[in-house]
Amino acid sequence: MLLCVGNFFGSASEAEWAGYRTGAKKAPIPTYVLGANDQETVSYFPDISGCELAENITYLGRRGLYSGTSGLQIAYLSGTESQDEPTPAYSFSAKDVTELKTSLLSTPNFKGVDILLTSPWPRDVGTFANSAGEIDTKKSGSKLVSDLAASLKPRYHFAALQKAYYERLPYRNHTVLQEAPQHVSRFIALADVGNTSKKKYLYAFSIVPMSLMDPADLVKQPQDVTENPYRKLQKEAQKTRASLGAEEEPACQFFFDLNKHQGKKRPSDGKERGNSQPKQAKKPPQPTGPCWFCLASPEVEKHLVVSIGTHCYLALAKGGLLPDHVLILPIGHYQSVVDLSSEVVEEVSKYKSALKEFFRSKGKRYVLFERNYRSQHLQLQVIPVPLAHCTSEDIKESFITQAQEQQIELLEIPEHSDITQVAQPGTPYFYVELDTGEKLFHRIRGRFPLHFGRWV
Repeated sequence: MLLCVGNFFGSASEAEWAGYRTGAKKAPIPTYVLGANDQETVSYFPDISGCELAENITYLGRRGLYSGTSGLQIAYLSGTESQDEPTPAYSFSAKDVTELKTSLLSTPNFKGVDILLTSPWPRDVGTFANSAGEIDTKKSGSKLVSDLAASLKPRYHFAALQKAYYERLPYRNHTVLQEAPQHVSRFIALADVGNTSKKKYLYAFSIVPMSLMDPADLVKQPQDVTENPYRKLQKEAQKTRASLGAEEEPACQFFFDLNKHQGKKRPSDGKERGNSQPKQAKKPPQPTGPCWFCLASPEVEKHLVVSIGTHCYLALAKGGLLPDHVLILPIGHYQSVVDLSSEVVEEVSKYKSALKEFFRSKGKRYVLFERNYRSQHLQLQVIPVPLAHCTSEDIKESFITQAQEQQIELLEIPEHSDITQVAQPGTPYFYVELDTGEKLFHRIRGRFPLHFGRWV
């Protein structure tokens, strides 16, 4: 197929186009075009939502997703950016971009699209990359297109309108060390057809739809991959949204850090993560604000870190109950054990068995607990108790007795069951595990004493 971005109709198209419109001429292969970018050419597109213009020539429409029979997915946005109300027929607005993003991002397991077609370049596309020649990418292009590209993660993004050819180095769609690897994106801008300077206006390539690819091949990172150019714009947009959100929602919810003696408060952005999270391909979400436990975060107190694995790390507790009170934490931003992907779960188990062996060699057994309630980042508290002082039965009894006093229902999870079988992602809970493998669980339905685990 042939995909056309930029201006499909030139200023002298009328006579040439008549041949195709009447059927005297025919496009040799299926051709898909974007809509008008100026008032002059609006009349060529009779239906703004898309239509066949001539045999084998289809106008895709103002915005949307075209799915080929092979499973190839092409997202498109016609026109140029406009701030005016009502939006001119040859332009798109922030609302168009939001609606296109929402409709695609709400599809289950959305990983990205194969191709994105826009006429304007995205603003800032040259950041962290090879030079775009005479085009200043900080001043030209559309911020809305950048926002769209950042959200839709196209494998190829084509644009035109700057009358220049620019093939940007591929960029990543994930944060290293914090998220599972994702496919890379390639941005290619084409010059105008038949330009006198002989700049490249045609790009030929073959593509296997993402849906048919082996996941490992899809996420392979090329040698020349760069950082994502739109991160800064996204952060600015988040700040703006956060400040707007703060005005709308004065009821602020607080997160408490278990490891601070003073119980320092830090406000969240007003939305408690999790309650409506569908369980899907598990990559850690991004923290809404500064997170004290994401390993890549400047907030992490690195001197407390004991050991770093591939997906998890071990750190001393800041307000430890004992000198050897440690935490097992995921490197990426996960809220609870239930949200973890299988490879992270596997590594958590390795840390548990290593700690069991270590503490046993010191004449101790460990008690592990997790409070998934008013916490942003998963912390598994691991506390050693001298073997001589108490049996696993004593420990269980202490938890159950204290729970009854607080009117908390602590249930024992059967030996071969797993917490993921009793808790859904987003469910607040309190969980205890002994190094014998015995487990206790409480589903939090109302208020819950934040320091319950420490008291016991």
